[in-house]
Amino acid sequence: MTDDLETKLSAARTRLILDRPFLGALVLRMPMKAADPRWCKTIGTDARAFYYNPGYIASLTLEQTQFALAHEVLHCALSHFARREHRVKSRWDKACDLAINPILIREGMTAVPGALYDVGFEGMMAEEIYPYVKETDEEQPHDQHLYSNEKSSQRKPSDPLQGGGSEGEQPREQDAGSGAEQDRGEAPGRAPPEPLGEMEKEQLSIQWRQRLAGAAQQAMQAGKLGGNLRRLVDHLLQPQLPWRMLLARYMTAVSRDDYSYLRPSRREGEAIFPTLRSAQAELVVALDTSGSIKESEMREFVTEIDAIKGQVRARIVLHACDARLASDGPWRFEPWETFELPNTIRGGGGTRFTPVFDWVRQEGCNPDLLVYFTDAHGEFPKQEPPYPVIWLVKGRAEVPWGQRIQLN
Repeated sequence: MTDDLETKLSAARTRLILDRPFLGALVLRMPMKAADPRWCKTIGTDARAFYYNPGYIASLTLEQTQFALAHEVLHCALSHFARREHRVKSRWDKACDLAINPILIREGMTAVPGALYDVGFEGMMAEEIYPYVKETDEEQPHDQHLYSNEKSSQRKPSDPLQGGGSEGEQPREQDAGSGAEQDRGEAPGRAPPEPLGEMEKEQLSIQWRQRLAGAAQQAMQAGKLGGNLRRLVDHLLQPQLPWRMLLARYMTAVSRDDYSYLRPSRREGEAIFPTLRSAQAELVVALDTSGSIKESEMREFVTEIDAIKGQVRARIVLHACDARLASDGPWRFEPWETFELPNTIRGGGGTRFTPVFDWVRQEGCNPDLLVYFTDAHGEFPKQEPPYPVIWLVKGRAEVPWGQRIQLN
């Protein structure tokens, strides 16, 4: 039976390499280890290897086995093992599965039985899904996330599943030509692997990021990197500067403060010294109130704008908009006034961005900057306006023009 399972796993991996080279290249970097069914009910990963229950793999079709391999390797490539931070493990594990499974299903792959899936979470990162996952949810991931398994500390040092090393030890690379790995002559792993130490998490995160970039390049050269996976890779590999820093940088850039070297009316010697000339910046800030943006997130965004406003001496016009502008807006704030979220703000309808830009045009305004806080799912104006626009985006949706800043 062992030979049959190794053949099945190798065949599934080969199909991934041929049909989906991005996922196949990643799976090649993940050792496969048979595990004791007493602790491994289905499959799992600790970011070092792929662990499987032989009976479970035997129950899957070849297409489902491909899904199982791709699912575990995406946990690794997306560094889910390093991104949990303060979050509750059980809720984080479900959020990660709800982020991965829609990607694979949209790629046309056949999900394993019991795979968590909710169409409403398509295109969302695990961090965005996590707040919607309740502790009392009965559904559980079909796999085991072993990188932070607090109950696995009793494994003996001689266990054959030692693979990844202790904290601070450099993780070992997988031989790209090897197949399903199991110590010959010994029973499958008797206990789950040790959870990752902080240093090893950091090392593995860097390693998997490099593998992600390499796999994406290979797939693009083969012309087999689909649009969904391409957007995911672009998002993960872009510089992850905090949105506050980027927003401050762009808002400061539009400040009208400048130095003038015009000769003063009264000549004092031959030297001409620069003088600082200041003018008030005009900003329009728009909030998407269609329901996808939480009020707490709006308040955090408005507080950040208020802090930056003091540096650039900006007058702000605030709009709230779902499918139409809020009837009790706009709200205006002078540079010396605190910029804060109105108590009467309402929303919850569909999403259209055009009303805000229509208002600017009808008012004859020419703002120095328009900042829109949104999930970017809605109707955009067909033409880019003649003033700079920043989209602070929650989620991974694209924008047709303007400067996009990811809400990390």
